[in-house]
Amino acid sequence: MASTNDLKNGMVLKIDNNLWSVVEFQHVKPGKGPAFVRTKLKNVLSGKTVDKTFNAGVKVETATIDRRDMQYSYKDGDLFVFMDTTTWEQVNVTAEVVGEAADYMLEGQDAVVAFYEGTVLFVELPASVVLEITHTEPGLQGDRSSGGTKPATLETGLEIQVPLFLEQNTKVKVDTRTGDYLGRA
Repeated sequence: MASTNDLKNGMVLKIDNNLWSVVEFQHVKPGKGPAFVRTKLKNVLSGKTVDKTFNAGVKVETATIDRRDMQYSYKDGDLFVFMDTTTWEQVNVTAEVVGEAADYMLEGQDAVVAFYEGTVLFVELPASVVLEITHTEPGLQGDRSSGGTKPATLETGLEIQVPLFLEQNTKVKVDTRTGDYLGRA
């Protein structure tokens, strides 16, 4: 149990038998009436986001999430196989749990796998990854970095927008949260 005064971004709460991650929180002290805490919570399993207000000092139940450093090994049908880098134990994670992270994962990639009571909740990737462009239209003479963008297919199959001057077989840095091109690697 924790007080609403102890809330932090990323903390996982157990409310009505569901797990909610704190995305944002704000302590509000109005001129009249008691203080309260305004939060934005994201359901860990479904991804649904809701706004919830708590009175200041109210106790909320916290969930202990076990985050383990793992390495993505390979894909086996609909399952993604991760290996714990300390115990060498292998864990199978379904495609639904991996979600959009699959667009950025290559074999041997490090990731954080979150568990709650033995169940895999989600997979967290680093903020950016380096991937190679496998297909894009060739650039034209005069294309500059400040110009427009063109679609490029990465080695994972993900398609992103890149500057016109980039060519096939170029390694690029991609933001895993937004899918944006960050620069050449």
